[in-house]
Amino acid sequence: MQIDGFYTFTIAVVLLLAGKIVILNMPVLRKYSIPEPLMGGLLCTVVVALVYAVLEREISFDLGMRDFLLLLFFAGIGLKADVKTLITGGRPLAILLSLAIVFMLIQNLAGMSMASLFGLEPRAGLMVGSISLTGGIGTTLAWAPIFIERLGISNAMELGVAGNTIGLIAACMVGGPVATFLIKRHRVIATHEPELDIGSSNDGRQSRLDYFCVLWAILALNLALILGLGISRVLALTGLNLPAFVSCLLAGILIRNLMPIAVSSRVLRLWPGVEDGLALVSDLALGLFLTMALMGLQLWQLDGVFIFVACAMAVQIALAVMFTMAIVFRLMGRDYEAVVISAGFGGIALGSTATAIANMTAVTQQYGAAHRAFIVVPLVCGFFIDIINALIISAFVGG
Repeated sequence: MQIDGFYTFTIAVVLLLAGKIVILNMPVLRKYSIPEPLMGGLLCTVVVALVYAVLEREISFDLGMRDFLLLLFFAGIGLKADVKTLITGGRPLAILLSLAIVFMLIQNLAGMSMASLFGLEPRAGLMVGSISLTGGIGTTLAWAPIFIERLGISNAMELGVAGNTIGLIAACMVGGPVATFLIKRHRVIATHEPELDIGSSNDGRQSRLDYFCVLWAILALNLALILGLGISRVLALTGLNLPAFVSCLLAGILIRNLMPIAVSSRVLRLWPGVEDGLALVSDLALGLFLTMALMGLQLWQLDGVFIFVACAMAVQIALAVMFTMAIVFRLMGRDYEAVVISAGFGGIALGSTATAIANMTAVTQQYGAAHRAFIVVPLVCGFFIDIINALIISAFVGG
């Protein structure tokens, strides 16, 4: 059963609404900063799996809108980024990138060790290592045919998709609790600053939105998308394939910081809620994207590899949590920005860029803004990780 794009998007809206209502009415979920899209998205995933198991009917969704929402979301981050924040983020960016590289090596060694333990070809463990976890579903689909043809690992695709499925869910669930633990354990002082990069805070503050605020925000986002997609196409002509969401992020930064000061100040003076408008639209885009990403998960693909993948992922999740709390938090500064980055590291290590930002958004809605984190983490996830991950995987495959 194929559900077309319009109905898929409508279902995603209903699921996101359900998730937000559940979070609002369950203080324990807010306390541990569980992302709102997780609740509705998981509900859909379970229902679809039950339909497949009981009625033997496979339900699939047209997720074409999902990729556009991701571009819209990152354009919004760029439009709220200040160059001064970017400059101060140079050193943290280098540190976080180094930590991500180290953890990718740990992931692959752990995956290969688990594969050997289960009597499999050791390199099959790479499919539940940095390929499916740090790399995500795109990297999984790219490498699986190579593993099948070159290494003779016939179930490489199933291993990678299963690892990515569990990793994506786990990434949504560990970020918030890790942040809450770090704040309490180390007595970190949160900012409680209401001007969030994404979404609105949970303190009941009313945003200053009106018709023109939202309209200006939509115009700015569309311009950032146009410029970002243009940058991506131009770079592609030179042989450099930059992910479209990264080019939209850069386009938003350029528009925000190169727009004539007179125009910028006039817009902000007439409609001071434009920043809130950007935060609102970006939050909706992120929530719907992650909901649709979870809707696309097909749990029955775990069949046949469940025991190995479950054990391997238990190890990978434990390693990610321990590495985040013991190393990432400390080296990133042991402050509130480090807490938010630590929440995002679960997305870097186990899920996707969007998952990382969803975790960070949930934490900042609870405890206050962390502007630098929302620049450093997307740049590490989107601009550097994929290139370095490809080099690391190539080294392991050729070994």
